[in-house]
Amino acid sequence: MRVLLSTYGTRGDVEPLVALAVRLRARGVEVRMCAPPDEEFAGRLAGIGVRLVPVGPPVREMMRGSALPSAAELSRYRAEMLETQFDVFPAALDGCDALVAAGLAQVAARSAAEAAGVRYVYVSYAAVHLPSPHHAPPPRPGWPEPEVDDHAARWELDARNVNAQFAEALNGHRAAIGLPPVDNVRDHVLTDRPWLAADPVLGGWRETPGLDVVQTGAWSLPDERPLPADLVAFLDAGTPPVYVGFGSMRPAQDIGRMTVEAIRAQGHRVLVSRGWADLDLTDDRDDCFAVGEANHQRLFGELAAVVHHGGAGTTSTAARAGTPQLVIPLQLSDNPYWAGRVADLGIGAALDGPPPTADSLDIALKTALAPGTRARARALGSRVRTDGAEVAAGLLAGALG
Repeated sequence: MRVLLSTYGTRGDVEPLVALAVRLRARGVEVRMCAPPDEEFAGRLAGIGVRLVPVGPPVREMMRGSALPSAAELSRYRAEMLETQFDVFPAALDGCDALVAAGLAQVAARSAAEAAGVRYVYVSYAAVHLPSPHHAPPPRPGWPEPEVDDHAARWELDARNVNAQFAEALNGHRAAIGLPPVDNVRDHVLTDRPWLAADPVLGGWRETPGLDVVQTGAWSLPDERPLPADLVAFLDAGTPPVYVGFGSMRPAQDIGRMTVEAIRAQGHRVLVSRGWADLDLTDDRDDCFAVGEANHQRLFGELAAVVHHGGAGTTSTAARAGTPQLVIPLQLSDNPYWAGRVADLGIGAALDGPPPTADSLDIALKTALAPGTRARARALGSRVRTDGAEVAAGLLAGALG
């Protein structure tokens, strides 16, 4: 049995499929993965014995600036990605029994699976990416935000935007390989039975007509790596610090500095995660420490709070650790959704709106660091599941027989 996994994006897009790959391989399934050609992804996949099929340009190069590429550049990237996928997928699918695709960028995936006669599964890492009257669609970079408040109308406009970008090219390729046209590209990619790799407590799905969503729980692996010795020494040298990190995202230049100052003003030590933004210390005071790659599963339980951008993986890891969160979301993808979930559940605070100020950061930090917030975070943490990847692997292996 052989399965092709496919995604395109940052580490938060790749790691859940890594977890699924490990669980599938434990069941004797051969796995290969289409992913960006960044060195860190190639090394990660080699380490678990999964063949990388590189697709598209390196993601890290695209994320170098503090701003996203322009709308015209994003449109070009999307069009080129569609062409690349139709070039790459047929050979990558050779001998495969199924294709699991994560993210709307996988526009060609279902067509390639149909042409190869293999099972196709679409997976989302957050409920907000799936059409529902219970929430609006997430911000899609490079496309204008609809000027309407009704959720159904916003989802309809979202579908039109996706069609405007992809329908002509997708249907041209489908005709060339003997497949009928599709009239709604987004829903074609999602299918009417998508999988949702998110924790039911943290980001549950509300029943929606027309979608039979299979919620497995978030896909992750236990991480047993020790923390670096110098980080352990910093943790041991005082009270639990507040973590500040934005993962693969690059926030506005002043956000990191302002956050560090706000944390210090409340008498807390600070742990800065460099990430792709290469955040660093603002001075040489001993109440602040900068760290590179580290085991978040082991680290987050040692902290007073986690300040981050609202990525699905970071939100889930902090929630599972029972550590309060302050989410400063970029207006991108599912970041605002996870900010809202953290605030609604009372396990932290969110600054989802105007750019943060010293006053708004001060208020949000006080909320995140309040005893009641910590108590709620700890209570929820004990309910967060860790078996999502195993559940998904079992479902897929069972379906393939």
